[in-house]
Amino acid sequence: MSVTQQQVLDTLKKIRSPRGMALTEANVLSAIAASDGKVFFSINVDANEARAWEGVRAEAEAAVRAIAGVSTALVALTAERRPGAAAPAPQRHAPGHTHGVQPVSAHRPPQSPASPMSRQAEIPGVAAVIAVASGKGGVGKSTTAVNLALGLSDLGLRVGLLDADIYGPSIPRLTGLHEKPELTEERKMIPLQRFGLSIMSIGFLVEEDTAMIWRGPMVMSAINQMLRDVAWGTLDVLVVDMPPGTGDAQLTLAQNVPLKGAVIISTPQDLSLIDARRGLAMFRKVNVPVLGIIENMSYFQCPHCGSRSDIFGHGGARHEAERLGVPFLGEIPLHMAIRETSDSGHPVVISDPRGTHAAAYRAIGSAIRDQLKGVIAAA
Repeated sequence: MSVTQQQVLDTLKKIRSPRGMALTEANVLSAIAASDGKVFFSINVDANEARAWEGVRAEAEAAVRAIAGVSTALVALTAERRPGAAAPAPQRHAPGHTHGVQPVSAHRPPQSPASPMSRQAEIPGVAAVIAVASGKGGVGKSTTAVNLALGLSDLGLRVGLLDADIYGPSIPRLTGLHEKPELTEERKMIPLQRFGLSIMSIGFLVEEDTAMIWRGPMVMSAINQMLRDVAWGTLDVLVVDMPPGTGDAQLTLAQNVPLKGAVIISTPQDLSLIDARRGLAMFRKVNVPVLGIIENMSYFQCPHCGSRSDIFGHGGARHEAERLGVPFLGEIPLHMAIRETSDSGHPVVISDPRGTHAAAYRAIGSAIRDQLKGVIAAA
């Protein structure tokens, strides 16, 4: 059964805004995307009223999920300050008397606001969550994340892989997975299984050529849903393939999950290292340990004659790691085999487990495992 936009609207008519009117009449709904049992939309409100609307957002999401034929529902709350608007001063009213939605300041406790990190909560059953990140795109981060996860699995660990790159999910193509996740009785998504990994990606919920034209709050909601509304089971390590940069997705993860570490991916040239430095600085600012730097595309080795060429220079990531005082985890070459196996959905650690490339990923995985030993052993 396929759900329609009208069914969603009929359901949302029953939800009341903080001012008591039907949600569909409050002029806050974005366009509703409903296809193949998946429903996505946002509620757009003024930033001063965001806290009062959070309960409405949760109620709307629960109501849409309950519609027959809906397998996945994602409702984001987008809060923006109107141009030229200042935060209104809190007003005093007589006891028991209110006038519409109060500003956010009226909901705050008198003491200083809590740290954003106070929202952190462990994912049940997951001993360690680590982020694989880069300051810029095009450095082979997703390919590294998949092979690193496989390398950790080869070392005997129970490993999950979360594709948090909402705008450009690559994990479905890299793993050859195109199925839709099923739901448990508690309506949590069941991660897909491949090569011994538990895998989840927004790419399993939308078509490959779908443009994800989402604002930051919707991206943050999607990442939270894939962290919390997935039946991950018992894992030693959950590897999160982050989108490039230092934006909403990175902060959402750091503020909601106590990350046990971050791995920075860079190519050797100065331009890439500048961005890698920014990524490393961001994780340090939010008190996430940096497990180390990997130099990807470190050199090119001709598959025919075996000669080596340092196309992007060489050793830049190692020198940067030494300068910043973080571990250098290893070098991965620019090689046809890694590209071909990634495009085919059979990563090199699986397709050539005894080869030198697989050995390199396992060695990096071993170095990361050693840094997580105390965490994993305590789980």
